[in-house]
Order: sequence, then structure tokens, then C-alpha cells
Amino acid sequence: MFTGIIEEIGIIQKIIKGEKSSVISIKASKILEETILGDSICVNGVCLTVTKMTKDTFEADVMAETLRKSNIGKLSIGSKVNLERALKLEGRFGGHIVSGHIDGVGEIISLIKEDNAIWVTVKTSKDILKYIVMKGSIAIDGISLTVAYIDNEVFKVSIIPHTGGETTLLHKKNGETVNLECDVIGKYIEKFMRLKEESGQIKKQLLDETFLRENGFI
Repeated sequence: MFTGIIEEIGIIQKIIKGEKSSVISIKASKILEETILGDSICVNGVCLTVTKMTKDTFEADVMAETLRKSNIGKLSIGSKVNLERALKLEGRFGGHIVSGHIDGVGEIISLIKEDNAIWVTVKTSKDILKYIVMKGSIAIDGISLTVAYIDNEVFKVSIIPHTGGETTLLHKKNGETVNLECDVIGKYIEKFMRLKEESGQIKKQLLDETFLRENGFI
């Protein structure tokens, strides 16, 4: 489990491509402290397992499903990536629950400055947009952010200077892709609703506050 609070920006050092998978080597420093083989590190929002380490690099295997669901396959030597170690229970939970299991990708449509903040607009599929809610949480390339606008085609987040300086998001250009992970709570609610409906316990109806309260979700 991760929080979406980025600890460090790493640099891709090596990529070994297989038929359907790959191995990547990433240069880092802070996130290697206390890290051992087998630990999980979130790379641009993707949970990867450390398989080899040196004093300033680590390697991870990237399976075919990860390459299909994320933008990891588009990285090249020299690419910068957001890094976060798995959550320690004694630490502060500053972001939101991030599993490192990507739902899909989005496309950067625009980056527009407003005073000290930058509005980032991301276009994505309806299958992902249905889990995104106004003022809810979204992980973009592993960064925990709050949704400030949403419609049927795009959503927007507003990036403060600290987040911009500590992550790679504002280095993106229009047309580039980002990894997206929606808040897991919405997906659980959808699954429970479907199971209840299929078992005949509830009738299909609109999802609203009354429905959630009657069915024990709030």
C-alpha cells in the first residue's frame, strides 16, 4: 500500500526488453534507504518489486499486463519517474489509499497557470471517469491529487508549487500519457451493489446518499 506522496524523482538507467515483458533499472537514493530485495516501490504509480540493488540503483521486472495497462513501456533511458516506498504503519498518512495497481492511462490535454497553481487537464476513458468524483482522490503517475473538475470526457487537478517541484507531472507535455489509479472505495461499492442486485436483495436504482445509507455504506 502507498499514499501517493512522492518521496523522490528517479531516473531510468537501463531497459531490457523481452518478448512481452521488460526489466528496468532506476537510479535513486532516498528510496533505497532501508529497502531490501523483495520490497515494493511505486514507480509512476505502478507497484514494482525490487529484484536487484546497488548503492544507487534498483531493478524491477515489469510483466506484460503492467505494460498493457500503464505507460511504463513508453519510458526510455533518462526518463524521470516518481518514486514512493510502501507505507510504514508508524508514518503519517498524508495522501490516500494507493495500491499501485493501475486502472489505465490518461492523456494530458493542457497545463494552464493560475497565479501560483497549475491546472492540469487529463482526458481518459468513460470506464475510468465513472470512478472519479468531484473533490475525490485520484493518483496520477503515483501522485495523490484532489479532483477539482470533471465532465464526461476530462477531469482537472490543480497543482501547487510544492507538488510541482517534487514530482514529474509539470514536465509533461500535451499529448503525453499518465498512469491513473482511481480511489479503490468506489470500485468496492460498485462490486457490492452488483452482487446485491444479482442476488435479488436490491432493485436497480440510482446511486444517491439515501441508497448508500439504506444499504450500510454510510
